[in-house]
Amino acid sequence: MENFIIKDENALYFETHYSCDNAIFLAIDQKGYFITDGRYETEAKEHIKSTQYEIEILISHDLIRTARNILKKHEKATFIFNPQEFSLYFYEKLTSGLKINFLPKPNFHQEKRICKTKEEIALIEHSQKLNIKAFDKFAAWISKNAKDRSEAFLHFKSQAFLTKKGKYDLSFNPIVGINANAAKPHALPSNDLLLKGDLLLFDAGIKYQRYCSDRTRTGYFSKNGFNFKKEQHFKDSTLQKIYDIVLKAQKNAIKHAKAGMLACEIDALARDVIEKAGYGKYFVHSTGHGIGLDIHELPIISARSKTRIEEGMVFSIEPGIYIPNKYGVRIEDLVVIESNGARILGE
Repeated sequence: MENFIIKDENALYFETHYSCDNAIFLAIDQKGYFITDGRYETEAKEHIKSTQYEIEILISHDLIRTARNILKKHEKATFIFNPQEFSLYFYEKLTSGLKINFLPKPNFHQEKRICKTKEEIALIEHSQKLNIKAFDKFAAWISKNAKDRSEAFLHFKSQAFLTKKGKYDLSFNPIVGINANAAKPHALPSNDLLLKGDLLLFDAGIKYQRYCSDRTRTGYFSKNGFNFKKEQHFKDSTLQKIYDIVLKAQKNAIKHAKAGMLACEIDALARDVIEKAGYGKYFVHSTGHGIGLDIHELPIISARSKTRIEEGMVFSIEPGIYIPNKYGVRIEDLVVIESNGARILGE
């Protein structure tokens, strides 16, 4: 087993079933050291468990000094760390003068958990099912509410449905975009009002037992109300054409994604549809990203990613077309790779 050092909360949780905002975990052979301060002692002792390591909980006023004292007993050993996770101050204070081979390996812990277990897949799927229910309740509220439909208030109101009035945490800050604001993939809410005949893009997710969900729908607010169904009918013929292209791109990627492919090949399944339709320059982001304890994990489904896709990987398929100052369309679902291809989670 590789020795490593982590402090990211989701990585801590994966290894020990517990995390806090001030902790270091050292994995050395079969032994694990969870170092934290007195504020978290009781919770750490109640929740920490692992089937992989024999874990010792150490309470310290100086976490780095305690970690150094352990590392001094293992001089000339190699320890993997994620350089994106440590500040320069932390790294220099931790490593100064130690005869340890500290090996930087970006995202090594996400690589470790890139393929999900059946239990993890079930948690992500349940999270997505709860997310879908929240989408539907939010859509019903939009249809009935005749008062304040500003983006800012829609952004605020959506969180009550997503979190179920505080029962769940958000995976990320929801994205709410009306018409031209939807052309900004990560739009900030404005005071624009949602009126009949408008387009609304909504991208949101929640956490269930720490595991994230993520979904995007683009809907049309017709005289008959509003919904987040995949089949949408817009009065603007050009917008309808764009929407149909994005939907076709997403369906093509989901239908043909399989284990053994490269991530860039799955990206191409969506991107080629959009490029052949003449809108390639308006698809400005990757086709998808992995999801789990982090909202953005590995694999990255992009034009440059050479990751080999394996069974058990869970990621989004979310092509989009964004026409500046007019409108944006994105459709997103989560899929898991199984023996016979990709399966949409939550449906």
